[in-house]
Amino acid sequence: MQLTETLRARRAEKDILLMTHLVLGYPSLAVNREVVRQMVDNGVDCIELQIPFSEPVADGPVILKANQEAISHGLKVRECLEFAAEMAATHKIPFLFMTYYNILFKYGVEKFFKKAKEIGIQGFIVPDLPPEEGEEYLNLAKKYGIAPVMIFAPTSTDMRMRELAGYGEGLVYCVARRGVTGAQTTFDAAFHDYLAHCRAATNLPLAVGFGIASKADVEVLKGKADMAVIGTATIRLVEGKGPEAVGPFIAGLR
Repeated sequence: MQLTETLRARRAEKDILLMTHLVLGYPSLAVNREVVRQMVDNGVDCIELQIPFSEPVADGPVILKANQEAISHGLKVRECLEFAAEMAATHKIPFLFMTYYNILFKYGVEKFFKKAKEIGIQGFIVPDLPPEEGEEYLNLAKKYGIAPVMIFAPTSTDMRMRELAGYGEGLVYCVARRGVTGAQTTFDAAFHDYLAHCRAATNLPLAVGFGIASKADVEVLKGKADMAVIGTATIRLVEGKGPEAVGPFIAGLR
């Protein structure tokens, strides 16, 4: 799988990789464009582009608000696809789509995969689709060579982790704690034990997200995960200080 190979090649050169996340259309696609540029210029290795949805059940209040505002401004899935095509053509890092299954279903699942492949998207993160209910999705992921990223959680048993890893490609997204995105994560003994179980369950690169917001957080993950995921922190930064603050923040994470 292209995504796995790209991440492993990058990981061989760095102590830890960085994946960032932004909600398309929030506060605007023009701001998104500048934020992506700053992220890439300052060493981000992979970016999740979230297609807004009205009920983003895995997301905390900051990202929920961003989804709702992007939708209220009239953002269309077509515009998200066009923007993603521009980003993938401009910046030579992997781009993923993160969204909810209703977006794919309404658009047409195979039509969505075909379009994503055409524009250079390398993976999908769909938090509300259990693999047992995603036979069509998984078959199309294989057909089009797009990585279906699976999600581990602190509540996942070792058996469940191995099952999920068997369905997935590209990377595994390890949710750092119970709950939704945005809140602070506590890096205690239970967290480190959880990551050890994640590592034992798969050979795919491990990306850890939910509450990763500082250089200190990223340092904790070195040697235990392959990639730190920064989401809510950059959205708050853009809201408070503007897109020009993103570059220095990313540069200071490792």
